[in-house]
Amino acid sequence: MNLFRSEEHATHWVQFDVTFVHNLKPLAVWAAHFSAERHRARIRRDYISWFKAQQT
Repeated sequence: MNLFRSEEHATHWVQFDVTFVHNLKPLAVWAAHFSAERHRARIRRDYISWFKAQQT
């Protein structure tokens, strides 16, 4: 869950750690990343066996 309105808002947060600045990306980037087949398939009942089969 993103608690920040913008990158600027996140960087002004008191507990912000500059070593994680590379993780500040637009929502569209994260949506594309997590919509990949690997992530969408996690709802499968046989995900673990399916994933292992995909690796071979």
